[in-house]
Amino acid sequence: MLFKVHLLNYICSCKNSSMSDLENEWFKDWFNSPYYHMLYENRDETEAAAFIDRLVEHLHPNADARMLDIACGKGRHSIQLASKGYDVTGIDISPSSILEALSTTYHNTEFFVHDMRHPFRINYYDYAFNFFTSFGYFDTYRDHLNAIRSMTLSLKPGGCFVMDYLNPSYIQKNLQPFSEIKKGATVFHLERSHDQDYFYKKIRINIPDKNEPLIYMEKVANFDLNAFKEMFALNGLTLQDVFGDYTLHSFLDTSSPRMIMIFRKDS
Repeated sequence: MLFKVHLLNYICSCKNSSMSDLENEWFKDWFNSPYYHMLYENRDETEAAAFIDRLVEHLHPNADARMLDIACGKGRHSIQLASKGYDVTGIDISPSSILEALSTTYHNTEFFVHDMRHPFRINYYDYAFNFFTSFGYFDTYRDHLNAIRSMTLSLKPGGCFVMDYLNPSYIQKNLQPFSEIKKGATVFHLERSHDQDYFYKKIRINIPDKNEPLIYMEKVANFDLNAFKEMFALNGLTLQDVFGDYTLHSFLDTSSPRMIMIFRKDS
């Protein structure tokens, strides 16, 4: 019932949005598409579990900590956290992802369809997480700030926020312009590029028995470490640590594939 209520609220909010807003917000369609789930179905669950183990060991949360997984997808990180006994809430803009996440058997999880730009449970969580570059999708800096403001509002004073984002310097240096992925008879052609503001991935999907390919465009903001420090500082959070990969090695600007940033909210 809770899922149905939140899904209805989400649909109503879409109806109240202008058509131009919906057209610009590519992620609403793409993240809910069966082809999105097909393309990314082989994400490394073992790597995700090992990363959560290391992160929890580093953070040392109290046993009764409340945790929020923002843009949780199907809940793979949420479930890993819940398996350690923490109370975990996952939110995501994709109804199909949340529907699958709700199939978990862990009693200490809950999942909701929710847009990260809007507040969710003010001053409620001890920890909030945003994993696997699940940010940077918006057209305006204001929307990105609104998202960070809403996400940090969910934290109690003194709470901890973990942002796991791509490292722009590394991506620019190692960008693979073209690749092709086959999923049975369906073929994904990926074209990557960037400018000073965004990284782009054009996805052309050739589907059997269809004359024209489906085309989607992913877009992620080109935010470096200083940009994140500034945006979080505007919302009362201070950078505590930054790591460069999922084994929590030190961050190196030109050679680390990730920016795993740990912020603390002012008390």
